[in-house]
Amino acid sequence: MTTDRCRILLVEDDPDMLDLVREHLEQEGHAVVSLGRGVDAIARLRAEDFDLVLTDLRLPDVDGMEVLRTSRDAQREVPVILITAFGTIETAIQAIRQGAYDFVTKPFALDEISLLVAKAWEARRLREENRRLRAEVAGRYRLHNLLGRSPAMQTVFALIRQAAPGDVNVLITGESGTGKELVAKALHFNSGRADRPFVPINCAAVPAGLLESELFGHVKGAFTGAIGSRRGLFREAEGGTLFLDEIGDMAPELQAKLLRVIEDRTVRPLGSDEAISLNVRLVAATNRDVFARIRERVFREDLYYRLAVIPLHLPPLRERTEDIPLLAEHFLHRAATAAGKEIGGFTPEAMAALLRHPWPGNARELENVVERAVTLTTDGQIAHTTLLLDLSPTPSLASVLAQLTPRLTLRQLMDEYTALVLRQVDGDKAKAAAVLGVSKRTLYRRKGSTAIGDSVSIPETD
Repeated sequence: MTTDRCRILLVEDDPDMLDLVREHLEQEGHAVVSLGRGVDAIARLRAEDFDLVLTDLRLPDVDGMEVLRTSRDAQREVPVILITAFGTIETAIQAIRQGAYDFVTKPFALDEISLLVAKAWEARRLREENRRLRAEVAGRYRLHNLLGRSPAMQTVFALIRQAAPGDVNVLITGESGTGKELVAKALHFNSGRADRPFVPINCAAVPAGLLESELFGHVKGAFTGAIGSRRGLFREAEGGTLFLDEIGDMAPELQAKLLRVIEDRTVRPLGSDEAISLNVRLVAATNRDVFARIRERVFREDLYYRLAVIPLHLPPLRERTEDIPLLAEHFLHRAATAAGKEIGGFTPEAMAALLRHPWPGNARELENVVERAVTLTTDGQIAHTTLLLDLSPTPSLASVLAQLTPRLTLRQLMDEYTALVLRQVDGDKAKAAAVLGVSKRTLYRRKGSTAIGDSVSIPETD
């Protein structure tokens, strides 16, 4: 068996055994420092770095337990493997409880040593890789990586700084593409829960019948098809943060159960009588008008106030155009690096096009446009032609009215525009009423009206 090269401290008072194991490990490509005394091993551990320690439990001066304790103090992540005789297995097991990686019993085969070294070395590398990835993820969501120089975003950043260290629930509102999950991660990774799980779920993407089990878990046999138990996302997020995205689309009956979990700080899996205590911070998000949904009685007001201990609203990109150049340059640098291209920014025409665009998809749309432009760009700068944006000027209201027939009545104009707005919002009367600036009741009074030529009628459905 072969493993990647690592630096091993080998401690064994039997000279023949010491030479045998050292030669075997060196043949496998490792660098081995071999010592016969525990005090010498302790001194080397305090002065030098090692990737792995292999030590006899019984040494003439200090025992292997003292070598283990020194290793844990001086180089905590270094795995320690103990060599023990049959009569000291109980001591070796105790050593594992104190942090030793494993032990091998004399007499042993050299292949057994090789296997243990390979497993211990791989386990350490996996721990270091996991730590590196966690640090990289945490760094990605530090506040300095949230971009925006506009006053609106500076207000958001200030609120995140104030809210992140606490444990109170946060409700993030804003249009699709404004970066709600990015803010949720910033709240998590700038809190005391950063080393614990961040668990996201899109409540709109999971059918209501399955969402309850996803969130709260279930026991075996709780329902047809429950062939095993499931912990649920609340328990998966224990000690960390549970991010409930699109909470505004959650079914009302499930909202009541969620409210009970928040109030009791316990969760009861489906089919179980046991209430399990929770230590979870909730961050929720929605692109819906929550207050409109409360008025329509499809979202519980009491749940809103439980979730929105701190409400945080993200403004759309069209309301903070001063952030567009900053975001565009950021997305350009990231996309160009990934594509292996050197692109020196945007031409003045391209930047002007970005500033004119209304960005209905917000920052997510801007990122997609820039990534596409990077793919299409062969020159040193992004040209406006590679953005593939609709750059035609928006017609003024006066020009539109000038093209209408003189026989169009004011009532017909109102009906035509009302029907147009309803088509744009897929028949959602609450949204249409908000766009039109009228009450929903007023909109209902018009529902029998028709547009020009009786070609369009206002939908009857909500």
